[in-house]
Amino acid sequence: MNTFNLPDVGEGLTEAEVVSWKVKPGDIVAINDVLVEIETAKSLVELPSPYAGRVIELMVAEGQTVDVGTPLISVGSAAELPAQQAASTTSVPSSGLLDLDPALIDDRMVKLTEPSIEAAPAPLVGSGPKADAVRRRPRTVSSSASSPVPAKTSTTAVPQERPVRALATPPVRKAAKDLGIELAQVPATGARGEVTRQDLLSFQGGQGAKSGDRIERIPVKGVRKATAQAMVQSAFSAPHVSIFVEVDASRTMEFVKRLKASRDFQEVKVSPLLIVAKAVIWAAERNPGVNASWGEQEILVKRFMNLGIAAATPRGLMVPNIKDAQDLSLRELAVALNELTITAREGRTQPAQMQGGTLSITNIGALGLDTGTPILNPGEVAIVAFGTIKQKPWVVDGVVQPRWVTTLGGSFDHRVVDGDLAARFLVDVAAILEEPALLLD
Repeated sequence: MNTFNLPDVGEGLTEAEVVSWKVKPGDIVAINDVLVEIETAKSLVELPSPYAGRVIELMVAEGQTVDVGTPLISVGSAAELPAQQAASTTSVPSSGLLDLDPALIDDRMVKLTEPSIEAAPAPLVGSGPKADAVRRRPRTVSSSASSPVPAKTSTTAVPQERPVRALATPPVRKAAKDLGIELAQVPATGARGEVTRQDLLSFQGGQGAKSGDRIERIPVKGVRKATAQAMVQSAFSAPHVSIFVEVDASRTMEFVKRLKASRDFQEVKVSPLLIVAKAVIWAAERNPGVNASWGEQEILVKRFMNLGIAAATPRGLMVPNIKDAQDLSLRELAVALNELTITAREGRTQPAQMQGGTLSITNIGALGLDTGTPILNPGEVAIVAFGTIKQKPWVVDGVVQPRWVTTLGGSFDHRVVDGDLAARFLVDVAAILEEPALLLD
């Protein structure tokens, strides 16, 4: 039998949460079949099986956070039976299976140990045969003195008088206990009548409204925990300085319009962010000191650009980066931006995609904001904030005209980037937005 432990799927990973199992005890798996989906500090990751054989045991429940190296699952030979099948039929394993009250097993259900029914592993929530597909037959009730329940009452009075225990997975049951909620009171919407995590949260919200509880308690974990640690580290280790410049981006808007009409960009999403990204790459090549990191005893200037793009996702803020962005054509950069954004919003960003960034952009204009003072991504010394583009009155050759105007903001690590370097870099970015044709030089 082989045991698969939680691996380090990214540099420095110390723990992860088991989100959902993709297999159950008794399943036959091949090498590279997906076993489980976990959530690290920054992303959802599917773990493939390093072994081929039969799943023996799920050793961690869904919703549980465990350290790297913790045993997750055991896989044996195809001939081995799961431990659950050898267990008594009056108990159900707690590794992600529905909890059942043994007292409710009556003549409506068939014991797995009876030879006429083929033994099978208990299904996970949401898997296995439908309820109406289960074979049933009445149980023969013995009238001997050894029978614990009289035959006249075993199928009627006892089941009707006993309270039915609510169905729920162990993580949901534990959450209900922590919140002080009685599961039997929670309306269940699960496929098999089980109380889901969302049912619990909805019920909690309703209770809070009734009891006057005006405080919502949100556990700090996953993306939020990692973001908080990174921002504190950055804010209190790197001395930030921020500067701003207002830009006439009218020609950028015209350029984007032409790109959208171009045959080469017909299947690619084009936005002003593409021009900003290209401008940042161009300006960093002219001012390489902003594409660097602080190394205590030395400053490390990067001869490559891993361009980070801050992305707001349902799971929190992420900053995946485009590797070697300096080598990409305008169209290739557009494709990379699209893929990065879609992957982040779907929660499929992998840890490697968020490592090794050298300089970042945060598109706060997408949120309707004019400007801001962003915090540096840890390990970087510059970040550009791109504000919303809106029409404003602008003086052109002594005449006031409506123009498309935006504000660029930049935050810099003052240990590495002096005010002069920061200004020259941001002015170069602005120059491209004012005249995109400079990219052709």
